[in-house]
Formats: sequence, structure tokens, C-alpha cells
Amino acid sequence: MNVKVLGTEELKERLNIGEVIEGVKAVYEAKTKGEIIVWPLVYHEFEDGKGSNMDIRSGGIKGDINIHGMKMFNEFPGNHELGIPSHIAWIMVFDSTNGMPIGVVDGAYVTGMRTGSAGAIGAKALARPESETLMLLGAGQQAMFQIAATLTLFPGLKKVLIADPVNQPNAERFADNCCSRLYNEFKMDRSEVIFEAVTDLAQAVGEADIIITVTPSRSPVIKAEWVKPGTHFSCIGSDMEGKEEIDPEIFRGARVFGDDLDQCKRVGEMEIPLKVGTITEAELGGEIGQVLTGEVQGRTSEDQITIFDATGISALDLITAKIALEA
Repeated sequence: MNVKVLGTEELKERLNIGEVIEGVKAVYEAKTKGEIIVWPLVYHEFEDGKGSNMDIRSGGIKGDINIHGMKMFNEFPGNHELGIPSHIAWIMVFDSTNGMPIGVVDGAYVTGMRTGSAGAIGAKALARPESETLMLLGAGQQAMFQIAATLTLFPGLKKVLIADPVNQPNAERFADNCCSRLYNEFKMDRSEVIFEAVTDLAQAVGEADIIITVTPSRSPVIKAEWVKPGTHFSCIGSDMEGKEEIDPEIFRGARVFGDDLDQCKRVGEMEIPLKVGTITEAELGGEIGQVLTGEVQGRTSEDQITIFDATGISALDLITAKIALEA
């Protein structure tokens, strides 16, 4: 049995952000038709004192695509001290007609591409079309994918603000390298865009039209009183029980959507606001796929706060891996 195995460098040659965005969008739309299978999330936190954890996401895509599989993702922040990657993952893809393996791919790069695409798609569906300022909360491994995907879908963006509340020098280095990284890693020339490290978080939040959060925080970093009317949030970092990046009060009166509502209610950014009663399940707008297909209205006014809670589903990994395997 011959099985294709693709590493990071091969994935970089085979994947481009535009194709991945289309694949992720197709998965969200397919979910509204009942064609996406999401099996229960498996999570384990290692007792090493450094936040090391592992999760397994599995499921499938029915219809014409007809594949299933899983991703095991390991996050070991302490690996930086050892000079080895902190995010390690592998994805296995199988044919659902006969169970035969289609391929195995490095999951860390796929995760970056599909998660960046998800945050941008949420913004495109819910943010104000004339948005000009994007803010990234978090300047880690995921941030550049979010920027590349959002700039792809919002060519009119003029400024990108980068905030790293725990490491200001990191935000400054990240901002300084954004233009060159976009060109080298994504073949994007966006030299007209201003990339700026945030020194005053409250001021930056008040300036931003779109805010994407990509931190592992377990307490709110962004306060409700900082947020201006009409702001959109794509909340990416809260993907495990107890994680929380934004003030629950931001949910009050907001238009809220998830990628998979059952999963979001358990482990997403909406978990705590639902538990403390800031928002009720009846007030949730639905899933992002319903907005993309036109089944449900997204933003209903210019001044409305909108929130996309993206916890990540395995079908996004599978479709991205399939794109690379067939390239």
C-alpha cells in the first residue's frame, strides 16, 4: 500500500491562501446541508507546568467529497527553549467509500492555513464591508495566517495593528517583518498597508473595525468599554473549556455565530458568557455556514457588534489536506 506523506515544505508549494479560503467556505456551507460529521473532541493537558496539551479532532465530509479522518495536535510551548517546534500535528485522510488511506500530511501548517481562512471568512460575513483597520490580539504562530487571509478578503484594509500583551518586543518584531513575510510566505505585496505594534491596547481596540483574537488566555484581555459600535470579532484562541479572550459583556446585545454551535457552547468563546447568563442560547444567531448560504442574516445594523466563535472542526483540516494531496 502506497500512502502519500506531505511535510511542511511540500505543503507550502502546494497550498495557496485563496484556494484554502474557498475550501473552508465550502465546508461551512456543506455543514448547513448536514454533510459534515463532527465527532467528539479529545483533549489532554500534560502536567508539566508549561501549558503543554494535546487534542484530537475527527470527523468527515459526505457528499461528493466523501472523506473522513483525524488530526492529532500537540502544543508544547517549552519547546522553544529546546530549539524545536512548539506546535506539532499530523492529519490522516481516508476515503469514506472503502476506508483506504488517501494520505498523511503535516498538520501544523494546515492548521495555520485553515484557521487563518476561518477567521477571515467570519470577518467577511459579519464585519462592515468598508472596514479599514484590522487588529490582531496575539503575535504567535497563527497571527500571520490570519493577516494574510484577511487581507485577501479585505483588499481595502489600510492598517494592521498587532498586540502582544505579554511580550511587547515580540509585537514590534512581528510588525516590522509583516511586509516581507507576506511576500515571502504568501506571495502578497501589500506594501501600502501600515503594520504597527500596539502600545495602548484600549486605544487600539477603539480604533479597530475587525479584531481577531489568537491567544491561549484564560481571562478576558479586551474589555467591553474599549469597543466601538460596529466592531467585528473573530475569536480563534478559545478552543478549550475555560479559555476566554474577550469580556463576556461584549456578547450582550451582539450578533453571535459559531462554526459548530454544540462545540462552541462547550469550549468556545461563548462558553463563559452562556454560563454566567450574559447571553442565552436563544439569542445566538446560528452557525457561520447559515450566513454564507443566506439562510440567516448576519449583521443587522452598522452599529451592531458581531462575533464569530471559531473552535475549529476536523472537516477544515481534511479539506485543506485533500487540496494539498490532489495538487
